[in-house]
Amino acid sequence: MHSNLALSHDYSLRSLNTFGIDAKAANYLRVASAQQLQAALADPALAALPRLVLGGGSNLLLTGDFPGLVLHIAIQGRKVLEGTATHHHVRAAAGENWHQFVQWTLSHGLDGLENLSLIPGTVGAAPIQNIGAYGAETKDFFHSLTAYDPASGALLEMSAAHCRFGYRDSVFKQEAQRGLIIVDVTFALPRAWQANLRYAELAQALAEQGVDAPSAQQVADAVIAVRRRKLPDPADIGNAGSFFKNPVVSGAQCERLLEQFPALVHHRQADGSEKLAAGWLIDQCGWKGRSLGAAGVYEKQALVLVNRGGASGADVQRLAQAIQADVEARFGVRLEPEPVFV
Repeated sequence: MHSNLALSHDYSLRSLNTFGIDAKAANYLRVASAQQLQAALADPALAALPRLVLGGGSNLLLTGDFPGLVLHIAIQGRKVLEGTATHHHVRAAAGENWHQFVQWTLSHGLDGLENLSLIPGTVGAAPIQNIGAYGAETKDFFHSLTAYDPASGALLEMSAAHCRFGYRDSVFKQEAQRGLIIVDVTFALPRAWQANLRYAELAQALAEQGVDAPSAQQVADAVIAVRRRKLPDPADIGNAGSFFKNPVVSGAQCERLLEQFPALVHHRQADGSEKLAAGWLIDQCGWKGRSLGAAGVYEKQALVLVNRGGASGADVQRLAQAIQADVEARFGVRLEPEPVFV
């Protein structure tokens, strides 16, 4: 039936999720090419199974064993394309490590992605989550991507408009398109590059070094230093980075909150809404550094939940729910998790 595919059974996913949760996959396949992906899902028995597409496992909470088929997208490859008069074009396969890809672009004089340095995960996950940090998002540099549609068996070319990017969101998180599997992503990086120092902490870090006209690599180095100072390395302590999205509320709701909490951290958006700092809300509820069993809140950043050793997905979920309940009770704001719960 699928004798030519290197399927594994009862496969531990512990090393394939940055939380380090020890869950098992009933069926596991490492996918190294688009052709292998097509072959696997052309098999009726495999195509009928519940499916989990896994990249770097950095935006995932495994709440138990997975009973179906885990497709681990490990497609490799990076290439500079022809580009246009205004932009360099560069393509990377979905299984490429995101941070290594960003550093590779910089080493080739292709500037633009430096603010997104050291974000864990793979290239294929970047558009799904529209990953962002330090004043930049994937959509700012996105050109197009190739996705495999299991329903039709076809490879689709998708533009930014097709992807419908939002804050930590895209069409790939919507029910109708959730089955699409990203194979590669093409980025458009500006030839007329300018440093993006809109994020105050980043500008301050460079100013402290006496750098007033930084190169893209200097910006990347500053981002890396700031991230390492604030966020735990998943290799040392299991985590999925920022666990909650920064909630967006109406201007009127923000005004009401400011009357009660004058120190509320908020950032006005173009449409008049206000983005609140989820980490500040959590910190105000006294959660920073606290634990529930083996799951805890990181001491240096309340937005990060960690596996202190041997935590199950259910432990992390319980902690997240307790934090949500406290923040909602105190501020009337519902925090939404960033990782996908499986």
